Amino acid sequence: MKEILDNSTQPNILVIGDLMVDHYLWGSCDRISPEAPVPIIDIKSESSVLGGAGNVINNLLSLGSQVGVLSVVGDDEVAEEVRYLIDATEAKSYLILQKGRSTSKKSRIMASKSQIVRYDHESRNNVSFDSADKLYAKLQQIINAYDIILLSDYGKGVLTKHVTKQVISLANKFGKKVIVDPKGTDYTKYKGAYFLTPNKKEAELATGIKIESDDTLRSALDTLQKTAKLDLSLITLSEDGISVLKDNEVTIKPTVAREVYDVTGAGDTVLASLGYALSKDVDIYTALEFANLAAGVVVGKLGSATVTLDEIEEYKASLHKSSIELHIKTRKEIKKISKRLKEQNKKVVFTNGCFDILHKGHVAYLNTAKSYGDVLIVGLNSDDSVKRLKGEDRPVNGEEDRAYILSALESVDYVVVFEEDTPYELISKVKPDILVKGADYEGKEVVGSDIAKETKLVKFIDGKSTSRTIDKILGNS
Repeated sequence: MKEILDNSTQPNILVIGDLMVDHYLWGSCDRISPEAPVPIIDIKSESSVLGGAGNVINNLLSLGSQVGVLSVVGDDEVAEEVRYLIDATEAKSYLILQKGRSTSKKSRIMASKSQIVRYDHESRNNVSFDSADKLYAKLQQIINAYDIILLSDYGKGVLTKHVTKQVISLANKFGKKVIVDPKGTDYTKYKGAYFLTPNKKEAELATGIKIESDDTLRSALDTLQKTAKLDLSLITLSEDGISVLKDNEVTIKPTVAREVYDVTGAGDTVLASLGYALSKDVDIYTALEFANLAAGVVVGKLGSATVTLDEIEEYKASLHKSSIELHIKTRKEIKKISKRLKEQNKKVVFTNGCFDILHKGHVAYLNTAKSYGDVLIVGLNSDDSVKRLKGEDRPVNGEEDRAYILSALESVDYVVVFEEDTPYELISKVKPDILVKGADYEGKEVVGSDIAKETKLVKFIDGKSTSRTIDKILGNS
């Protein structure tokens, strides 16, 4: 999991599928029309976002991936809107224009956060053979630039049987995995893909098997694998998690959602997160765990939503499933995390120290510090810094050991090692709401107090200190 959450490398992922515009008209309703028994909506504002395969694209961008977009759109105003929305992101677009085709646009009238009506303007016919040939030609030009290919099929005519056969064949020739979010009931169109991501209902319709037991689940997975000649077979099971058939063994990775507000876009998030994880060369089971966490974050939001690595890591930590190492951050990482925490209106607490030989006094101090806010960030003196402050015989424990032990404490959310004699530079990046130091700083200037909104002093437990512990070990007391 750690290699997936490491954002130092950005995978290149190509999305091919049906693009559309999700258009929203936002308003209020306080009367019924005298012309017919329908509500009158007073429109206050409107907004547009990428829809269809665009949900996958937005999730990949949110995770930190480099993204390419290959699709066929109409030669119309909606296509220009699609291009504008893609250009507003960091994704590269490779759009084939087809004359006479209507680019999909779904307009929703919303009142008091409820959808009153939706009207669609689109073509659902298969793209022309000429457009299909142009799409394939473009894929041949760009395929080497991408690590993995995701097919997002919304049944709007881009991913025809002819197109998917060509895409998958070329990808296999170049050693690129293809993951498909399928549509319809004929899954032979996806033959040779790495795997598909149908939900339970979609899998039942495609296989004709009612999934109601472990045996029927295995049968459905096996049928999907044989029908589409997949490397492995997968079915998403909503609140029950994700099932996978690999090497003739069925494994179910349980869901980790705490609260479900809206499942809109969860399938797109699963496709994006699986593609992102596998592009980092992890095994399928680690990828499934990551996808479950991503979906758990998204279903806790309203509307089609995206997810970030920080949100996944925070969510994992909140479920008490995160590894200790994930709480140890670099200065660059903690700056980004601190910014996100403030956007979430979380109160950030900062303290620092050597924390050489951890004892009750340290734990009590950190527990008190955490009580002042929502998130506690601990700045930890590096080994060289400790030597300059405490002498050549210190620290007893190296910075890696000290950081690891601190990160294991329930009260500590993040640990950052700093090299300087003071944590001023680190505090300037965190910009904490609360700065905490020991009560021995009473009447003294606390480094960073000019940056934090408030400074609090905490009393130490009498008789508890690292120096006394060392003296006791050496028999000096």
